[in-house]
Amino acid sequence: MAKETISDKYSNLIYLTDERWNHIVEFHEEMLNYKKHLLKTLKMGKRKQDPYDPSLYTYYHEFNDLEQGFNHIIVVVKFGFTKTFESNNFVLTAYQKFIY
Repeated sequence: MAKETISDKYSNLIYLTDERWNHIVEFHEEMLNYKKHLLKTLKMGKRKQDPYDPSLYTYYHEFNDLEQGFNHIIVVVKFGFTKTFESNNFVLTAYQKFIY
C-alpha cells in the first residue's frame, strides 16, 4: 500500500494511504484536485482535539483557491501506536468547508 508521510508543525509524522485518498475523493468529490492542499493543511494548519475521542484531531487551514463556496480544508487524523510502540498517525478523511 503506497502512502505519503508528512510532519505536522508539532513534529508528528502523519501518513495518507492510497486507500484513504480514494475514500476521500469518492465521498468528497470536491477534494479531487486538492491533495497538495490536504498535505499543506497537515503541515501548516491549526488543529483541535476531539472532546469525545482524544485520539482524533481535526486539522484546518484557510485557502482562497478552493471550489466555489468553500474556504477551508478540514483533515481528520487518527493518532495511535503500533504493537511495537511506533507512532501510527493516519488521515481518516478530508473535505472542504466554509468557515466564517
